[in-house]
Amino acid sequence: MTFRLRFALCAAALLALVPSAFAAESFNAAQKTEIGEIVRQYLMDNPEVLLDVSKALEAKQQAQEQEQRTGVLQSSAKDIFHSPADFVAGNPNGDVTMVEFFDYNCGWCKKGYPEVMSLIEKDKNLRLVLKEFPIFGGDSDYAAMAALAAKRQNKYWELHQALFAHEGKVTKEVVDELAAKQGIDLAKLKTDMKDPALAQEIAATHALAQSLAINGTPAFIIDDKVSPGYLPSDGLSAMIDEVRAGGGCKLC
Repeated sequence: MTFRLRFALCAAALLALVPSAFAAESFNAAQKTEIGEIVRQYLMDNPEVLLDVSKALEAKQQAQEQEQRTGVLQSSAKDIFHSPADFVAGNPNGDVTMVEFFDYNCGWCKKGYPEVMSLIEKDKNLRLVLKEFPIFGGDSDYAAMAALAAKRQNKYWELHQALFAHEGKVTKEVVDELAAKQGIDLAKLKTDMKDPALAQEIAATHALAQSLAINGTPAFIIDDKVSPGYLPSDGLSAMIDEVRAGGGCKLC
């Protein structure tokens, strides 16, 4: 939710509460109207009050999200960091695990892709878990299903890189074309994509993301920290360094 939208909602909520706040009191209609106008005028003359309310609301929401995430990170650590459905890149035995939720048609994911690749190239002790989290419609769903199906031909990593290297929208036709270029058997790929187990894997990732209050892509989890949104490699490196400086993984 944007700051402007939060601000508008706070204003609307406060103004809507004015008449109801006095509904149960012994004020007549004229008095209620007068009180409402006084409060309304006060807010008009002192809009910083709404700003304070908006900031307080944002802080409360962030605290609630963090509390929710902390509980899920602890209770679902195995599904987050060690699900057999997820492809692992980098060092599979690395001392720190970084999890990325992504969509092949996410512009910020594509912007961050070279950063992630650079990171696993430089940090030889980093374990990268990739979670297919398609949120941009049918073409993204198709790409995610194809990538998971490509694992059965030991071609996930090749297709993953090709999809992110593609300039422009990743359509179903693009997926098929890139898969063929990677030496993937398209007939087998399409058959494997129909396996309900793959759809269940993606559904499980969506459910996990929802429980972690992850609503967009990319999103990163590094041990007990969730970072929604694009982060350059130095930002990710700082989070990884913090885990190591703190004695290593608590959850990952």
